[in-house]
Amino acid sequence: MKRENILTGSPWEDKMGYCRAVRIGNTIEVSGTVAIVDGEKVKADDAYAQTLNILERIEKVLEDLNVGMKDVIRTRIFTTDITSFEDVARAHATFFKDIKPATGFYEISKLVAPEYLVEIEFTAVVAE
Repeated sequence: MKRENILTGSPWEDKMGYCRAVRIGNTIEVSGTVAIVDGEKVKADDAYAQTLNILERIEKVLEDLNVGMKDVIRTRIFTTDITSFEDVARAHATFFKDIKPATGFYEISKLVAPEYLVEIEFTAVVAE
Protein backbone atom coordinates (compact mmCIF):
# COMPACT_ATOMS: atom_id res chain seq x y z
CA MET A 1 0.00 0.00 0.00
CA LYS A 2 1.07 3.52 -0.71
CA ARG A 3 2.10 5.74 2.22
CA GLU A 4 1.19 9.43 2.12
CA ASN A 5 2.79 11.84 4.61
CA ILE A 6 1.14 15.20 5.23
CA LEU A 7 3.52 17.97 6.33
CA THR A 8 2.26 21.34 7.54
CA GLY A 9 5.51 23.29 7.71
CA SER A 10 5.78 23.17 11.49
CA PRO A 11 9.41 23.50 12.62
CA TRP A 12 8.79 20.52 14.91
CA GLU A 13 8.26 18.22 11.92
CA ASP A 14 11.93 18.30 10.94
CA LYS A 15 13.22 18.72 14.48
CA MET A 16 11.45 15.55 15.70
CA GLY A 17 11.23 13.69 12.40
CA TYR A 18 7.45 13.38 12.16
CA CYS A 19 4.57 14.61 10.04
CA ARG A 20 1.10 15.91 10.89
CA ALA A 21 -0.65 12.89 9.39
CA VAL A 22 0.09 9.59 7.68
CA ARG A 23 -2.30 7.79 5.37
CA ILE A 24 -1.83 4.17 4.36
CA GLY A 25 -4.72 2.71 2.45
CA ASN A 26 -7.95 3.79 4.11
CA THR A 27 -6.37 4.51 7.53
CA ILE A 28 -5.21 7.97 8.61
CA GLU A 29 -3.34 8.68 11.84
CA VAL A 30 -2.99 12.32 12.90
CA SER A 31 -0.18 13.30 15.26
CA GLY A 32 -0.86 14.98 18.56
CA THR A 33 -1.87 18.54 17.71
CA VAL A 34 -1.90 21.62 19.92
CA ALA A 35 -3.52 24.97 19.22
CA ILE A 36 -1.92 27.98 17.64
CA VAL A 37 -2.06 30.29 20.65
CA ASP A 38 -2.15 33.83 19.27
CA GLY A 39 -3.06 35.63 22.50
CA GLU A 40 -6.17 37.14 20.93
CA LYS A 41 -8.58 34.56 19.52
CA VAL A 42 -6.81 31.61 21.17
CA LYS A 43 -5.45 32.34 24.63
CA ALA A 44 -3.22 30.34 26.94
CA ASP A 45 -6.01 30.07 29.53
CA ASP A 46 -8.87 29.11 27.19
CA ALA A 47 -9.27 25.35 26.76
CA TYR A 48 -12.44 25.79 24.68
CA ALA A 49 -10.74 28.06 22.10
CA GLN A 50 -7.66 25.84 22.00
CA THR A 51 -9.78 22.75 21.34
CA LEU A 52 -11.75 24.49 18.58
CA ASN A 53 -8.50 25.68 16.98
CA ILE A 54 -7.12 22.14 16.97
CA LEU A 55 -10.31 20.70 15.47
CA GLU A 56 -10.46 23.40 12.76
CA ARG A 57 -6.83 22.76 11.81
CA ILE A 58 -7.27 18.99 11.65
CA GLU A 59 -10.43 19.36 9.59
CA LYS A 60 -8.23 21.09 6.98
CA VAL A 61 -5.57 18.35 7.17
CA LEU A 62 -8.23 15.72 6.57
CA GLU A 63 -9.69 17.71 3.67
CA ASP A 64 -6.21 17.73 2.10
CA LEU A 65 -6.44 13.92 2.19
CA ASN A 66 -9.92 14.03 0.58
CA VAL A 67 -11.63 12.82 3.75
CA GLY A 68 -13.54 14.58 6.49
CA MET A 69 -14.29 14.69 10.17
CA LYS A 70 -17.08 12.15 9.49
CA ASP A 71 -14.31 9.60 8.93
CA VAL A 72 -12.76 10.10 12.39
CA ILE A 73 -13.28 6.96 14.48
CA ARG A 74 -11.16 7.90 17.52
CA THR A 75 -9.84 10.97 19.30
CA ARG A 76 -7.40 10.99 22.21
CA ILE A 77 -7.53 14.20 24.20
CA PHE A 78 -4.73 15.14 26.58
CA THR A 79 -5.02 18.06 28.98
CA THR A 80 -2.94 19.58 31.73
CA ASP A 81 -6.13 20.40 33.69
CA ILE A 82 -8.87 17.79 33.98
CA THR A 83 -11.27 20.46 35.26
CA SER A 84 -11.35 21.83 31.70
CA PHE A 85 -13.50 18.84 30.70
CA GLU A 86 -16.72 20.81 30.16
CA ASP A 87 -15.03 23.37 27.87
CA VAL A 88 -13.14 20.73 25.91
CA ALA A 89 -16.23 18.52 25.61
CA ARG A 90 -18.34 21.44 24.34
CA ALA A 91 -15.77 22.23 21.62
CA HIS A 92 -15.36 18.53 20.71
CA ALA A 93 -19.14 18.20 20.37
CA THR A 94 -19.17 21.12 17.93
CA PHE A 95 -17.56 18.80 15.38
CA PHE A 96 -18.48 15.35 16.65
CA LYS A 97 -21.97 15.56 18.22
CA ASP A 98 -23.49 13.42 15.47
CA ILE A 99 -20.36 11.49 14.42
CA LYS A 100 -19.53 10.21 17.91
CA PRO A 101 -16.03 8.74 17.55
CA ALA A 102 -14.55 6.69 20.39
CA THR A 103 -12.51 8.96 22.62
CA GLY A 104 -10.46 9.27 25.75
CA PHE A 105 -9.78 12.29 27.96
CA TYR A 106 -6.55 12.18 29.94
CA GLU A 107 -4.86 14.57 32.37
CA ILE A 108 -1.09 14.70 32.01
CA SER A 109 1.46 16.74 33.90
CA LYS A 110 2.74 18.86 30.98
CA LEU A 111 2.58 19.45 27.27
CA VAL A 112 5.48 20.76 25.17
CA ALA A 113 5.00 24.37 26.36
CA PRO A 114 3.06 25.87 29.28
CA GLU A 115 0.60 27.81 27.09
CA TYR A 116 -0.85 24.56 25.72
CA LEU A 117 -3.79 23.18 27.69
CA VAL A 118 -4.97 20.57 25.19
CA GLU A 119 -3.43 18.19 22.67
CA ILE A 120 -5.49 15.84 20.49
CA GLU A 121 -4.61 12.79 18.36
CA PHE A 122 -6.99 11.46 15.71
CA THR A 123 -7.57 8.20 13.86
CA ALA A 124 -9.73 8.19 10.74
CA VAL A 125 -10.79 5.32 8.52
CA VAL A 126 -12.30 5.95 5.12
CA ALA A 127 -15.15 3.60 4.26
CA GLU A 128 -14.45 1.71 1.07
